[in-house]
Amino acid sequence: MLLLAVPCVAVLAVPWYNTLEPRLFGIPFFYWWQLLWVPLSGVFLAIVYKMVVPADSGD
Repeated sequence: MLLLAVPCVAVLAVPWYNTLEPRLFGIPFFYWWQLLWVPLSGVFLAIVYKMVVPADSGD
């Protein structure tokens, strides 16, 4: 369950990534860091789901 906290901390800890550099395709770091965590959050949710829900539950 601690894995669910990782995306929250990564996005809410603004002082850690409140910068313009490095840029990715001209997009400041602040924005692409937040956009990167959209799919990564889904990955973390899928991992926790696989850990919590039994394989034979039908869900």
